[in-house]
Amino acid sequence: MARAPVRAALHGFRVLGSLLLGLASGGALGACTNNPYPDADAERKVLYTVFREAPRTLDPAVAYTTASHQITGNVYDTLLEYHYLKRPYELIPSLAEAVPEPRPLPGGGVAYGFRLRPELLYQEDPCFALGGEGRTTRTVVAADVAFELMRIADPAVNSPVTEPFSNLAGFREFAKALAARREADPEFGERPPHEQYAEVGGLEGVRVRGELELEVVLRAPYPQILFWFAMPFTAPVPWEAVAYYDGDEGRPRFADHPVGTGPYRLALYDKQFRMVLERNPNWYGALHPEWQAPGAVYPSEGEPGDAEAGLLDPEYVGRALPFIERVEFRREKEPIPTFNKFLQGYYDSAGIIQESFDTVVREDRLSPEMAELGMRLEKSVNPSVFYLGFNMDDPVVGTAAGERSRKLRQAMSLMVDVEEWTRLFINGRGVPAQTPLPPGLYGYEADYANPYRRVDPERARELLAEAGYPGGVDPATGRPLRLTFDTADTSARGRTTIEFFVNAWRELGLDVSIEATTYNQFQQKVENGAYQIFQWGWVADYPDPENFYFLLWSEMARSKSGGPNTANFSDRRFDRLYRAMKTRPNDERRIALIREMRTILERERPWIELFHREDYALFHGWLRNVKPFGMSFPMVKYRDLDAERRAELRTAWNRPVRWPAYALLGTGVLIAIPGFVTFFRERQ
Repeated sequence: MARAPVRAALHGFRVLGSLLLGLASGGALGACTNNPYPDADAERKVLYTVFREAPRTLDPAVAYTTASHQITGNVYDTLLEYHYLKRPYELIPSLAEAVPEPRPLPGGGVAYGFRLRPELLYQEDPCFALGGEGRTTRTVVAADVAFELMRIADPAVNSPVTEPFSNLAGFREFAKALAARREADPEFGERPPHEQYAEVGGLEGVRVRGELELEVVLRAPYPQILFWFAMPFTAPVPWEAVAYYDGDEGRPRFADHPVGTGPYRLALYDKQFRMVLERNPNWYGALHPEWQAPGAVYPSEGEPGDAEAGLLDPEYVGRALPFIERVEFRREKEPIPTFNKFLQGYYDSAGIIQESFDTVVREDRLSPEMAELGMRLEKSVNPSVFYLGFNMDDPVVGTAAGERSRKLRQAMSLMVDVEEWTRLFINGRGVPAQTPLPPGLYGYEADYANPYRRVDPERARELLAEAGYPGGVDPATGRPLRLTFDTADTSARGRTTIEFFVNAWRELGLDVSIEATTYNQFQQKVENGAYQIFQWGWVADYPDPENFYFLLWSEMARSKSGGPNTANFSDRRFDRLYRAMKTRPNDERRIALIREMRTILERERPWIELFHREDYALFHGWLRNVKPFGMSFPMVKYRDLDAERRAELRTAWNRPVRWPAYALLGTGVLIAIPGFVTFFRERQ
């Protein structure tokens, strides 16, 4: 009689066991994968990367950040672009058939003529129905480039790059005429922009010579204008897109809906979660691979070392671009989870978080553990410079004090050990700067050593005594000379980084206090000239020495014009040399001018040059053709990836850990046993 209850109890255990196993298997075992991507994409050429905050705008006339350029630089093709592998950077034709040569004009002006490639198409988009019912695209014409240049001049667009484009003949006049007409006639301002521009008469310095030909006229020589034609600011933009995407009737604004000619198109724009780029089938490289256009095929030459690094693999040379079919940007707010996902293989590249730097990089090389996983470390020097500056308008450290302040600045420069500073605070990721000019740019000379950018306390003390401050003492007060270091960084870490410099100067007997304020307060101090020493940096807009030496041109002085010469440095000889260097081609005379300019800066010391930023990035081995570009230009179209290998390694690196599920199962059984014992006894 007892067997029936026993059988019932055993059946109950089997039922419970099956239930718990099912729960464990389904919840912890069956669904143990942590892959955030669809299985269908496992072996597709999809590049996965991150963004922290969505770009404020994708309007190419306005967007001026690295985050926005990751989108606009892929969606909008430009007339010119940069060679992927060559250094120093070299311009090559893109939508234009050739890089134009300057044509001198009577009166000192200069003209550049562009001819567009034929049969260029925009991406498919509903906006083109404005030009004809049923149309979803159209060919690119020279007038589209002219339209975008007029948008830069348009005050309503508020482009941040009006200063360099003011070199165009009639640029300012066009802007004033447009603003005046809108003020006088509000209805005029409601019309589509392309109609307004045409009625005002267009821009004198932009001449459309035919369907495919355009001439740009400058009031005076400005060879750097060509670099701007390699940036999305000057990319052809269809008037239909600007007119159609106005934010009305459920349509997005043009700032959120780019329409371009590039190798990719923006397929998804979810600012809170995900942005997706997909290959643009209308791109000229895809439609006309037979052209073998320089910007549409993988390059056949580079700089020394590229072949040895596998960057000129015959498998790729001359092949049509792009290789990657889709780029997915996933939003990540914190660096540590992002880096962990990279280690799991869910992102294809990553920067190195400071907390893990010593584990990942040892003796400036990738650690053996990371190398065994097939990862690669790529280092590149940004075209940037970071420096300590003196306010040359200040009566103590500036020009007015003459030889006395010059020797003071020289002495302070000889106390700054930038190699130790970069080691302590940025993991050594910086090339010590000898001049404003970074590596990779024309005029940079690696063997030049600035005599005031070495550490020499003995010579510094001699100079300080010659300046009238023996032992750092101000004879007017009998106390250590008191100076201030102004900063907008109020964090504890920021103060620590500055104390490194301050402590070095205290060894000379100087009393340098740190004045930390909010950014707005700091800017107000700068505007008022109420500062002495500060820390600043600059990242190139384009790879030309003019873009660095103009930071010390007196016309750009903050106190004079509100420009980026925050040191307010002014030297007549330097200015003459700068103006001569600015307009010259890259020749021996330009090198000579640069050398003379750096000699002036070497002596005057308006800056204490610190470092050129060095980026360290990790790439998984399945990503190919990787050469960091340095500047903020996306080069996705040149890269390739082995999706099958990535899928294999992801599986191997993310094998499920099943013991927690089994532990859960055992715990569940133990919890249930007393209940079944009671059940069994009741059946007795």
